[in-house]
Amino acid sequence: MTIDASTFTFHDVSLWPIVRQNAQSVQPGYAEQWEREMDSFLAISMPFVVIMEGGQPAEDHEDRKARGIWLKRNKTALATVCKAVIGIEASAIKRAAVQVQMSLATKAFGTRMEIVATQKEAFELAEQILAEMGRGSDS
Repeated sequence: MTIDASTFTFHDVSLWPIVRQNAQSVQPGYAEQWEREMDSFLAISMPFVVIMEGGQPAEDHEDRKARGIWLKRNKTALATVCKAVIGIEASAIKRAAVQVQMSLATKAFGTRMEIVATQKEAFELAEQILAEMGRGSDS
């Protein structure tokens, strides 16, 4: 299935089913567009992986609140299609700290979350996860 990239401004879907999100795109008021795009992912109903590039975004309180509500409301549906969120962090110390946060987020939202050191590792892991899906494995 093809995806209409022109309807996505927050997520880069040019490498579908690998979706890229850049921390720089997180600007105050982004949550409404983010929700529309996430609703589109649910409607497409095909497995995908998100790679978060550019570190931890500084997020406006209202956007974080809106995103959290959407994630709680759509937890089950999202977990069936979003097979992982992979963050990139070069610093081993920061990676360790983020891994703790990601473990909590995995439990809260039901989507696998990983942190790796490089973009190359992120793409390799994303491809591995998607390939495992094709073999009928769930992790």
